[in-house]
Amino acid sequence: MTKMTRRRFLRGAAAASVAAGAAPLLGQDIYGRYKTALVGCGWWGTNILNEAIASKKSKVTGLCDVDEGRAKAARRIVEQKTGIRPNLYVDYRELLDREKPEIVIVATPDHWHPLVTIDAVKAGAHVYVEKPISHTIIEGKAMVKAARKYGRIVQVGTHRRVSPHCISGMRFLRSGKAGKIGFVRAFVYYGGSGPEAPTPNEEPPKDLHWDLWCGPAPLRPFNKKIHPRGFRQFLDYANGTLGDWGIHWLDQILWWTEELYPRRVFSTGGRPVKGPPVNLPDGQTTDAPDSQSAVYEFESFTAVWEHRLFAGNGEEKGENVGVYFYGTKGVFHMGWHSGWTFYPVKKGEPPIHEDPQLHKPDDQNIRELWADFIDAIRNTRLPVCDIEIAHRSTNMSLLGMLSYKLGRSVDWDGRREAIVGDDYANLLLRRTYRLGYAYPDPEAV
Repeated sequence: MTKMTRRRFLRGAAAASVAAGAAPLLGQDIYGRYKTALVGCGWWGTNILNEAIASKKSKVTGLCDVDEGRAKAARRIVEQKTGIRPNLYVDYRELLDREKPEIVIVATPDHWHPLVTIDAVKAGAHVYVEKPISHTIIEGKAMVKAARKYGRIVQVGTHRRVSPHCISGMRFLRSGKAGKIGFVRAFVYYGGSGPEAPTPNEEPPKDLHWDLWCGPAPLRPFNKKIHPRGFRQFLDYANGTLGDWGIHWLDQILWWTEELYPRRVFSTGGRPVKGPPVNLPDGQTTDAPDSQSAVYEFESFTAVWEHRLFAGNGEEKGENVGVYFYGTKGVFHMGWHSGWTFYPVKKGEPPIHEDPQLHKPDDQNIRELWADFIDAIRNTRLPVCDIEIAHRSTNMSLLGMLSYKLGRSVDWDGRREAIVGDDYANLLLRRTYRLGYAYPDPEAV
């Protein structure tokens, strides 16, 4: 995919608005607020919702969740903070049709991100969608195409791109103070228990529309391991720890380098601690790898990803998430709670450090990312975490998972978004949707 310039975006946005008779890019009420809807009212969606309300730039008129209890809880937040009682929906398509929002926040489980985002931009809304943007690579390609075709701003929740310490850390790296970077290591190390026993399947709660929760993905029996908040360790609905945490730190690598994508990817891993996955009529376990390594070969450096969901990080006495850049002048660690630190090669030189500036709850920088999103809408410009940028970062995670499933390396042609010389691997760039759902075609969005 070619790099999108601001000039090309502005030209495309203007053409799309004229051709489709779309609403103008600026459509606020008398208080300067955009009509806003939230699809996916869980933990993280509520975090985004709170920042949208606090910005004074959103009037929340619609909330949608297939778990009706979550939607009702989100409505109580909106009423308490704004005095507005938003309408509730189970099906996002009904919300789009009736509310006609100007902004849609997409905070559903990963497997729903593509369809909701594409339908929202088609309906004329700008979108703030959570990461990873898609479950498969071709879905992400369709999302980028839709955003450009309909001239909508699509911001992605890779909020570390606006974290003050990440911005200054990138400035430090690009200044050459770490020297020539030849190797990069991104990682997440979490503790955990031993072998995983199956959790019994149950009937879904009466206020949860389970068939719709599964949507285009396979319909599994309901299990509390999956919902709420456990879905990312089930490969039907997400891509494990690499698909969840990996995008944040692999995105930092793409932010630093001038290269847009790796040329070769290999990944291996498994479930040596949790044990073989179980999916039976009476019970289930997770099925994502509890430990995994992925190697990304770029033209000018090599990057690796590592995660494990056991053994924690106690013995290593370091932060359990982040990315290390290894340069000729020293080692640079981009962290989360610890900010960033540079350890010089020269003996006697003290480390250089910067603390983070994070917001509660959950130590994030959604506030800054939402402000950038609104400014991008107002000024018809690409946002800092534009959908095309996040598509490439998501692809890093998805290529690692694809190689893991194949059991072999893949050569990646990022310009064509295709795997070189491997017809079977190319089939895994997409997947079959359940009956009643149409997989998004990039050429037909």
